[in-house]
Amino acid sequence: MKQYLLGIDIGTSSCKAAVFDRAGSALAFSTKSYPTERPLPGYAQQNPEEWWKAACEAVRECLDNGKVSPGQIAGIGVDGQSWSAVPIGRSGEVLADSPIWLDTRSEEICAFYNRKIGEKRIFAAAGNLLQPFYSTGKVLWFREYRPEIYKKTEQFLQSNSYLVLKLTGFCSQDLSQAYGYHWFHMEKGTWDEEMCRAFQIPMNFLPKISRCTDIIGTVTEKAAAECGLIPGIPVAAGGLDAACGALGAGVIHHGETQEQGGQAGGMSILSDRYCAEPSLILSRHVTGNQWLLQGGTTGGGGLMRWVEQEFAEEERQKGRNVGKSSLDLLNEEAGGIPPGSAGVVFLPYMAGERTPIWNPGAKGVIYGLDYSKTKAHLVRAAMEGVAFSLRHNLEAARKAGAEAGVLRSVGGAANSPLWMQIKADVTGNEIQVPGSDMAATLGAAMLAGVGTGYYKNFEEAVKQTCSVKRSYRPDKSNKEIYDSNYKIYLDLYRQLKPVMNGGKDESSCSMCQ
Repeated sequence: MKQYLLGIDIGTSSCKAAVFDRAGSALAFSTKSYPTERPLPGYAQQNPEEWWKAACEAVRECLDNGKVSPGQIAGIGVDGQSWSAVPIGRSGEVLADSPIWLDTRSEEICAFYNRKIGEKRIFAAAGNLLQPFYSTGKVLWFREYRPEIYKKTEQFLQSNSYLVLKLTGFCSQDLSQAYGYHWFHMEKGTWDEEMCRAFQIPMNFLPKISRCTDIIGTVTEKAAAECGLIPGIPVAAGGLDAACGALGAGVIHHGETQEQGGQAGGMSILSDRYCAEPSLILSRHVTGNQWLLQGGTTGGGGLMRWVEQEFAEEERQKGRNVGKSSLDLLNEEAGGIPPGSAGVVFLPYMAGERTPIWNPGAKGVIYGLDYSKTKAHLVRAAMEGVAFSLRHNLEAARKAGAEAGVLRSVGGAANSPLWMQIKADVTGNEIQVPGSDMAATLGAAMLAGVGTGYYKNFEEAVKQTCSVKRSYRPDKSNKEIYDSNYKIYLDLYRQLKPVMNGGKDESSCSMCQ
């Protein structure tokens, strides 16, 4: 009987599940969405029980559509969105909704601890600045504003750790997601007792750190009944979605780079050496003793979803008649606009911005409108704005000594040839699109594959599963117009920053000015 791997991806807007064979081909996949609640400005939270419900539905659908017997699943890997903070009670119950990475409610708390402990001291240990996007501020927010929840909390879990708990009954903390906490020592890969004391976090509050390939447990009878599996299937610790996406794209050697085009945007440059940079994000790779220097932006595929939701009613109606998606039609319209969008420049800071400016108060801006501009200009400018944010991060990495070569693009945006060519032209880097459309989900499955011995090691896993489907080389004839618009992009933020910050010309990052 053939054996397969199951990957589960807890994304920002939906759960994806897929069954993969040894070559990394998906026999079946399913996507189930869940809502993000925004009850107050700066809030962005989700119900982890909705993650589990979506996962159960997606797994059942995968098994049915792929005609795969649950007994054929050799292992399960889970990846998840970064910087959650799921409060878990003594019996494994969820005590409150989890703030997600878009949530910035802890801005004042983070500012307080940056003053109290010191930005440089925190950065020296954690390898990352203390910003409200991370899990640290969310845990501290629960302690400050929801003490009744905090006191009942046995452990805080990340998104993938929560799914692993539901599958196996065991709490865990994988190495790649630990960077969300500033009491994690990035270089050593351990919890930092000194930082725990500084933040007043008890050590017994923290799950044991596991390698991403470690088998945390096996599927319980209860979990099997809920999601259509059988008891006893091994479940790996899993990891960060961006890191699993990098693995699924074949990024396992020094200098190799993944470009992210999911809900969020950004990039991950693999390094064999510790390379912290204040304006960027540093995490451990899911492979173990390697690091990913990341750019993480709030503007990615989520920006195009917003454009579609707010401006594409005509395309939705037309799409139903011609058998195309509204996003495909928007791509076609944007493709009719010349590079540079006739001077329209879009700052894609729709939920504040992370790297490299670290400003929760940053706002989306559309510049260059006049009566000659159309919706198609807006759509193309949005694509170009995301590409400019990618270039901004790549330039920050270059200053830190991390040079990206070919970018391996993953996420929904990779399905748009126009967007891929725009990113290649704006950055000057060749972009390759891996053969799998589900790199993060595949990467999660590969962790289970290595952990169970399905693959001998990561080299074998990548050799078996990763191939290049399409490539995009920079068109040098577009360089001048994109260089000009990129300068406007940077100047717009510099000049509008005081307005965005309520009259203060300052950033929340004094170390990356």
